[in-house]
Amino acid sequence: MDQWFMANLGDAMLAGDELDHVCALFELQGNRSPTTAVLMRHENLGRLHCELVLYFPPELADLAARVGAYPCGRPTLSGLGVAVGSPQRLADIMVGGMT
Repeated sequence: MDQWFMANLGDAMLAGDELDHVCALFELQGNRSPTTAVLMRHENLGRLHCELVLYFPPELADLAARVGAYPCGRPTLSGLGVAVGSPQRLADIMVGGMT
């Protein structure tokens, strides 16, 4: 399964509580790979402020569903960072591993 998911947390300056909630749920997640992560990017969607968008890899589909994320394609690497989890997940995207 290679379906990714995304959740737009809105204005990055106001997204702290929602981000903390997602991070807490991630930490409670059992049976997750030690190299998985929720990824994030600040995206300018034509509004005054950038928005914080989270990307959930296929192995975190259950977590994505819990936070109302919706299906998307695999994110591009540009500007992508780790919200919570292993930095190895970014390297996996770079080399095309772990869809």
